[in-house]
Amino acid sequence: MSYTSLNQAALDQLFFDAHTLNAWQEKPVADELLHRLYDMLRMAPTSMNCSPMRLVFVKSAAAKAQLNDALMEGNRAKTLRAPVTAIIAFDTQFYTQLPNLFLPNPKAREMFENNAALAELTAFRNGTLQGAYLMIAARALGLDCGPMSGFDNAKVDELFFAGTSVKSNFLCNLGYGDAAGIYSRGARLSFAQACRIA
Repeated sequence: MSYTSLNQAALDQLFFDAHTLNAWQEKPVADELLHRLYDMLRMAPTSMNCSPMRLVFVKSAAAKAQLNDALMEGNRAKTLRAPVTAIIAFDTQFYTQLPNLFLPNPKAREMFENNAALAELTAFRNGTLQGAYLMIAARALGLDCGPMSGFDNAKVDELFFAGTSVKSNFLCNLGYGDAAGIYSRGARLSFAQACRIA
């Protein structure tokens, strides 16, 4: 397969002009758009197609109130105002789905089922990767993103994932941003500071 480079406008929307948003327009995000968002991001690669990310899209006032109790004070107001807050989580028992997801190796499940440490590391790494795909897909669909930590993971797990093998990783507010919530862009490391070609 061969693709051409995206045009500059698309690259700007995904990377160069995109910012973390901290203020939001009072404009709802339709459930159908969240379905479309997931349908896009799920196609991106994970190791052994393990797909460990699990998502809760927090929209209702009741769910927002629950989540609010687990947030650090500085994250509460912007999260309550965001149309949606995605809880990006990972399933430590993702391997139960491998017989359907990774047909080339029928013994893939056993590799993780008998090694809890490897399963959790794999789930965390690939779930984080899928969280990044979520933000790129959201921006591609015209949504703004406000990713954050700054919350009590154990409390979120108790509130939203009790009795499961799922653990929270990070949060991402989604919606249509208000330019008033854009901070000036921070510095980034240069190629020379962060990279080398070996």
